[in-house]
Amino acid sequence: MNRQPALDLHAHMDVAIAPAELRQLGAVVFCATRSLDEAGAALARHDEQAVWGVGCHPGLVGAHKAFDRGRFAEFVRRTAFVSEVGLDGGSRVPMAVQQTTLTAVLAELQDVPRITSLHSYKATDLVIEALEVQPISGAVLHWWLGDLSQTRRALELGCFFSINASSIRRTDLLDIIPLDRLLTETDHPFGDRRGGRSARPGLVAAVERGLAQHYTKTPDSIRIRMWDNLARLATEAGCMAVLPRAIRLQLMAR
Repeated sequence: MNRQPALDLHAHMDVAIAPAELRQLGAVVFCATRSLDEAGAALARHDEQAVWGVGCHPGLVGAHKAFDRGRFAEFVRRTAFVSEVGLDGGSRVPMAVQQTTLTAVLAELQDVPRITSLHSYKATDLVIEALEVQPISGAVLHWWLGDLSQTRRALELGCFFSINASSIRRTDLLDIIPLDRLLTETDHPFGDRRGGRSARPGLVAAVERGLAQHYTKTPDSIRIRMWDNLARLATEAGCMAVLPRAIRLQLMAR
């Protein structure tokens, strides 16, 4: 039986969640915030099994209006995780405004690389182009909807991909994405709606089973591979030391 906790690289949770409730998830969760104000509250926490990110969601007008590069730079030094950032072609936020924010984010990450979960809904080409102009270490394309050509470009850039219960159905992409570039996610409460009342952050068992079936592995071996991939990602991004101690020790023991 696998003794390692499940790994959820992208979920949304209430910043006020009780520490005991967070521990009861039995998983290591990377918690995406959607604005700098939310990130400020999240980074005041000290959870050992969760990594709280700093984000500016491309779909939120208020988050962009309040975005400040100096404040973002301050926050990014306090966490190993940047999320949720990116571009959204269906957002009410003008694309030029989104691109200005993303350019500032990627500029900061040139000097302070982090594990960075990128949103790209209806903007896959634009996100790839942004990464080609400003390459970063630690890029993870969350809930990726790109085509095969765009996916190959992302692979050439060294991107990882976080897969949830919805994206696991994209077998055409899994055919070309190596297993060592994948990570599991829920994108709770958006990417796991099919789970109904049982859906919760960290519950990636269905994703693990789907990956096991596709790559002819066991679910236990998939979980081990996800932890190996996270260790590689954190090392490439040079942010291992910023992770919570309990998670860092699990990764360093690999």
